Amino acid sequence: MTRIVADISVSLDGFVTGPGPGPENGLGTGGEALHTWAFSDDPGDRRILREATARSGAVVLGRRLFDVVDGPDGWDDDIGYGAGEVGRPAFVVVTSSPPESVRLTGLDWTFVTTGLADAVTAARERAESASAAGGKDLDVVLMGGGATVGSALGAGLVDVLTLHLAPVLLGSGTPLFTGGAPRTLVQRSVTSTSTATHLTYDVIT
Repeated sequence: MTRIVADISVSLDGFVTGPGPGPENGLGTGGEALHTWAFSDDPGDRRILREATARSGAVVLGRRLFDVVDGPDGWDDDIGYGAGEVGRPAFVVVTSSPPESVRLTGLDWTFVTTGLADAVTAARERAESASAAGGKDLDVVLMGGGATVGSALGAGLVDVLTLHLAPVLLGSGTPLFTGGAPRTLVQRSVTSTSTATHLTYDVIT
């Protein structure tokens, strides 16, 4: 069964970027500390990253995050989705207007202009197709940014929430949770490594 998995790194004070994020500073000031775990040699971190990348049938991201990863200082042949794993699922971008050009032409991009719910539906179709072709269940992964993940949670589109809790206080930046309807979570796993605490929850309501 294809699940919708929101997967994002967050600081102890609830931010998914530091202050001042932008195309040339995607994670904001100090925000690199959020993703230390993704480039760690810790066996626990490597396992979590490898398993998450392997289960990704399609990935949803917002336009601002797309502009960062497709920008001149973004992903390349060595570092892409899944950090060192360089996964190549289908990518679905939520945007008001598609870009005029794409730098990362070797990846499968779909641009959805009719809202987040439609983007998730498109990604589910891609993931289910990949699941059928590969003979194993693959998920839709919401990789961010924070507004995209927060909106999906608020709209009840998320089945599983995975947080990579980094041991850093950023003070300000892009918050992950900004209110919205209450959600009941059921804790499924907690993995502590030398760089982060990895938390997985089922989203019930």
